[in-house]
Amino acid sequence: MSHVPHELAEEFPDKQDKLHALKTTNSHFARLADSYHEINRRIHRAESEVEPMDDLALEDIKKERLKLKDEIAGMLAE
Repeated sequence: MSHVPHELAEEFPDKQDKLHALKTTNSHFARLADSYHEINRRIHRAESEVEPMDDLALEDIKKERLKLKDEIAGMLAE
């Protein structure tokens, strides 16, 4: 189990400029990025046992993070 947060900047290192541009010009993208960040922080806190979470709940929010990441990747690819 990884205790390293999966920040968008690390997930898409070659898309830094586009990440920033979309966050500042596209409100839908900004909301997706904010949601991703919030869920990512919750996962990191659970995995590092700062705020323990049962396995099923952790699996559910990991799926939500993946769904958000896929949508973000699609927007970055446009």
